[in-house]
Amino acid sequence: MTVSVEPTDPTIAVPSQNDSASGGGDVTEGAAAAPEALRPHAEHAFAAELAALAGQDDRPRPARWKMSPWAVATYLLGGTLPDGTVITPKYVGPRRIVEVAVTTLATDRALLLLGVPGTAKTWVSEHLAAAVSGDSTLLVQGTAGTPEEAIRYGWNYAQLLANGPSRDALVPSPVMRAMAEGMTARVEELTRIPADVQDTLITILSEKTLPIPELGQEVQAVRGFNLIATANDRDRGVNDLSSALRRRFNTVVLPLPESADAEVDIVSRRVDQLGRSLDLPAVPEGIEEIRRVVTVFRELRDGITTDGRTKLKPPSGTLSTAEAISVVTSGLALAAHFGDGVLRAGDVAAGILGAVVRDPAADRVIWQEYLETVVRERDGWKDFYRACREVSA
Repeated sequence: MTVSVEPTDPTIAVPSQNDSASGGGDVTEGAAAAPEALRPHAEHAFAAELAALAGQDDRPRPARWKMSPWAVATYLLGGTLPDGTVITPKYVGPRRIVEVAVTTLATDRALLLLGVPGTAKTWVSEHLAAAVSGDSTLLVQGTAGTPEEAIRYGWNYAQLLANGPSRDALVPSPVMRAMAEGMTARVEELTRIPADVQDTLITILSEKTLPIPELGQEVQAVRGFNLIATANDRDRGVNDLSSALRRRFNTVVLPLPESADAEVDIVSRRVDQLGRSLDLPAVPEGIEEIRRVVTVFRELRDGITTDGRTKLKPPSGTLSTAEAISVVTSGLALAAHFGDGVLRAGDVAAGILGAVVRDPAADRVIWQEYLETVVRERDGWKDFYRACREVSA
């Protein structure tokens, strides 16, 4: 028996994610107000921008999309609307990459965001889902222990034992919810999921169907359904995608920032957002230290100094933009709670050491050589050199 699940059919519809207590953070009527979320979902944190875009978007929208592909791209890349509303950029990078990603979601092919750690794959996937479907919480987090049920469905074993297999006993996965409601599902770290579990997606992505053999039924995806997966291209050999599954995806590679200025801009924007939620000092007062952190990370990552004169040994860590954001955020917290509120070299030195020295034997030697041959001789970096030497001792 084939069952086409429509979101309006009350007898077999999969419950909305926002209907559960762990969903979008809504508070039921009469319940006590929930404390302010430390990290609101994208659709909540940027609700005003999403509403402004949707209200002024007069372009064609794919089925069940909250806004047009043009508006989704504008939401990610930023811009100014005709009424003067400023849309802040969520992703700083080549526009064409975003346009290809958005266009892929408007077709029947799934989207795979590929890149080295720290290239904003998860960040981009969350904001894409928020803009397209208004809900970024239909998420499967990939790990070595992710079971097949996380992608397909599970069972409420109390009801299963009491009444046998039934719709009431079935527990839908986020992917199943997305199929039933015509929304966007997300699978994080796809290559970390065991290969046999990965291949569960093949039928879903090719046939747009999820069989339920225990009930003799199937869930058919309604228009609007699609899936965004992310993968770290340094994880090759962990659980490589089968050729059959890879063909179901359109792969978009997210690059590292092209220039130091672009990376400084990304770090500054993200740290400013995090800082406001944590009541930390303003970023502009520490922009010089941010530039130093980015410079150190880029030189060690590239294996050569900015001026091209000195070759360097790259450490074992990735030294990603995300790690730079973490170092600066931790430094701001030190400045706020144990300093004068201004980000200084001593506030970021320990964080840089922790990011660079992952292998205590090999990386420490690389770091010491970098300090003595590059940082020590650089004009205006004496305070940074002293702070790094102090924490490295």
